[in-house]
Order: sequence, then C-alpha cells, then structure tokens
Amino acid sequence: MLSKEALKRKYNRGDYTVGAHTVPKFAREAAPEATTARFQTSALPAGFVENLAGLAGVTEVVTEAAAVTAGVRDWWAGTMIAETDHRGQYPDTVIVKVSSVEGIQAVLAAANEAGVPVTASAARSNVTGSALPAAGGVVLDVLALDQVLDFDEESQIITVQPGIFGDIFEQWLQDRGFTAGNWPSSFGISTVGGWVACRGAGQLSTRYGKIEDMVVGLDVVLADGTLVSTGGSPRAAVGPDLNQVFTGSEGTLGVITSVSLRVHRLPDYTKALAFGFPSFAAGLDACREILQRGANPAVLRLYDELESGVQFGHGETNVLLIADEGNPIIIDAVMAVVADVCKDAVVLDQDAILETWLDTRYLTGKSAEGFKASAGFVADTLEMVAPWSKLPGIYERVVAAINAVPGTNAGSAHQSHAYVDGACLYFSLRGTVEPDERQAWYDQVWQAVNSVLIEENASISHHHGCGLLRSPYVADSLGTGFTVLSDLKKALDPKGILNPGKLGL
Repeated sequence: MLSKEALKRKYNRGDYTVGAHTVPKFAREAAPEATTARFQTSALPAGFVENLAGLAGVTEVVTEAAAVTAGVRDWWAGTMIAETDHRGQYPDTVIVKVSSVEGIQAVLAAANEAGVPVTASAARSNVTGSALPAAGGVVLDVLALDQVLDFDEESQIITVQPGIFGDIFEQWLQDRGFTAGNWPSSFGISTVGGWVACRGAGQLSTRYGKIEDMVVGLDVVLADGTLVSTGGSPRAAVGPDLNQVFTGSEGTLGVITSVSLRVHRLPDYTKALAFGFPSFAAGLDACREILQRGANPAVLRLYDELESGVQFGHGETNVLLIADEGNPIIIDAVMAVVADVCKDAVVLDQDAILETWLDTRYLTGKSAEGFKASAGFVADTLEMVAPWSKLPGIYERVVAAINAVPGTNAGSAHQSHAYVDGACLYFSLRGTVEPDERQAWYDQVWQAVNSVLIEENASISHHHGCGLLRSPYVADSLGTGFTVLSDLKKALDPKGILNPGKLGL
C-alpha cells in the first residue's frame, strides 16, 4: 500500500532557486543560451516606451536586446533551434513588468490606442511558442501577480492571481489539507494563468479533470483596458459559458488577472496496478473498457513498446500503469474494475513501475531519452485527442508518418489522458540530421503528422495549445467553426493587438 503522499508530494526532493522562485531541481533542464543579437525599438511609436515607464503599476521596462531575448525564451523546440541558429531575435520588442491589475489595464489601454501588439507572458514554460512576441511590441510580464486572493474552504473554491507558480500554489493548498489535482509535467516552472490560457492538463486528469473543468470564474482585461469578470457559479444557464471563451485563448482575447478554481480534499488512500499488453491497440481497448465501465483512476497511462523499454525496461510489451487516490471505498471499487478488465494481461511490478514514473514525471526532454544527442539531434512531443474508435489507426498512421521523414530516428507514443469517449495520444518525435537541416526536418515532420490528424478529423492539440507551432493548422482543424473564432477576435480585439500570429488569428 502506498502512503497518502505517494502521488501528491513526490516532487519535493531538494529544491533550487530560479530568480525569486523555488522549484524542484529535477523539474527543469538548462534552457538554451541566449544569443546576443542587438536590435532597435525605433519602430515603436515615438515616446511610447517612455510613456509605459510612467504608468502606475509598471515596475520595469526592459529594452536591452540580450535581456529581451532571455526574457521571452520558452521551452519550444522551435525556439531552441532558432536561437542556436542565431535567429533568436525580437526586434522592436520591450518587456513591461507589472505589479497590479491596474498596471495591466493601463498598459493595454496605451497599447491599444497606439496600435502596438501585446503578448502576455508569465513563466514561459510553453512548448509551442504561444508567448513569443511574433509581431514585436510589448511583452506583458505578469509574474509579479502571484498572490492567493481568497479561499472559500467550505465551498472548496480558491481564487489566485495568474503569476503564481504551480508548486507554490499546490503547497499552499496542501498546508491546509487540500489539492488542486492539477499536475502538469511543467508543474514547477508553470503558472496557474498559463494553465488556463493554454487549456492545460495535469497527469492525474482522469480523476480531477483538465484545467477547464476546474475553472469557476475569471477576471480578464480586454484589449482596450476594460476589466471584465466571468462565471462564479457552480453551474449556470444564463447564455454560453463565458469562462470557456477565455480559457485556452492564449492571450488573444484578453489577459487573465485572476482565476477561481475548484479544489479537493487531500486523499488519504492510494492504490496502483501495472500490466503488459501484446499490442498498443489491445492496451487502448483496455483503457476504453475501464472508463466505459465507470471507473476513472487518476493515472491511466499506456506506453507503446519503444517507450515501455526506455521508461521502464519492458521493451517486450506495452505497459499500462494505473494508480488512483481518494476515498478507500471508491478507490477499491475502481481498482476492482481495472483488475477485471485486465485479467488476461501480464501482471507487472506496479511498485517499481510507479516509482520510476513518479521519479521522472517532471523531467523535461524525456522524448530524447534512449537516443544519442548530437549537434543535429532534434526531439519534441505532440499531443492530440480523438475518439476511441479512431485511436488505433491514428497511432499507426502518425508513427508511420514520423518515421517516413528522412532523418527520423523513431516515432513513439503513450496514452496520457483518457475519457469515456476518447483519449489523448502523446507522441515523441526524434530526428538526427545535419545541424543546418534541423529546421527543415522539424517543419516536415510536424506537417506530416498534422496532415494525418486533420484528415482523421482529430483535434490537433489536447493540452499544449497552439502558439506559433500549430497556428498554420488551426483553420483547417476547426473547419467552419474558425469563422466564429475569427469574428469573436474582431469583436473583442478590433485592432488585433493581442498576441497576433497565434491560434491562426
């Protein structure tokens, strides 16, 4: 039997400090070194930067080239390729740090009047370029807005500012006997505002839901500086859910200034099981059956043979890891369903597999494990979602599409988030080419995969969002629905200043 802390506090294993923020030491690998390319901000309107520095709530305006480059860097493979190719430059860009909602309002009002682009930014842990200033202008740094504003313990609703880091947020809750239940791989280097803006998911999402399932209400500043509030009720039938307009909008429709979330009591009971399946399709079928019988274990993760070998030393099978936490009556019932569904599978050492997963689940760059690094090596991940009926075929087609691109080492996948009607497959892409061919290989493999996903009518992203990486595919992915998104953008941001170049907008 695992202790009640097994799934909850495993991250707390020796910390180090990044700026003013303490994060788990194994949650972060070294980011690429900044290039020192210089640029001018002369294309910004005369006097605009000086005006920003004088606004109430603005604490700093960063204009020096190297500091701007370092201050916008994210974890996207495309950023790393560009910087090491000496293309990581952001001309006509300044970083504006704010310490209050009023500061956000003032900056947006000034930028809107001047027609200057604004890209909201916090921890920059995203892997799609969603917080990169594609059109220059203002990078609005909201990290200083990092406070817990309110906690309704009886209703289990907490309200926080967008810049609070995931581990600090979770520790605050756990000290009071609660958990948010949202544990992304970027847990120690991401913020609550980023989770909401990119529609993120934690590793225990089958039990607790994705971030959009947790949002109760939002405060958002629109492009012209107007502050609006949405939601606030457990459920409502007063028109569309306006929380969902801004959840996942990646800063293209407004800047989030506070988030109210549903939280949960800390669990006091956990169980885990692990099995091996002869094929990925057979494992997917077991996952589907578990969910459709009414069980929803917190962890339900299936790895193909390549990833089973790299992650757990079981390359002869397709490893399925199941773990759950909560009320003993419920968890025992869930695990009884799991055991019955998997009765014909090979039983594996669940303690060893779970321990390995817990030890490595916050490591960045896991897609590169098992492959030789070199100057021309590129590794990235791609997550998508589709109905169960399509997933086995999509798995085969996507892996084949990855492997067909010249220079590819291997494509692989695991199922990471599951629902009654479908699941997310999380693919790893790896290639070794000449250093000056990395961008071409990267573009080609992403084009190959997205062509398959659009043809299969699958969603091109489950929880990483779109950013610059997926922006070219959004219109095709949404089909006729893209017109609605485009019209909404025009209504809320008529001058188009908010995070241009993202979501296909």
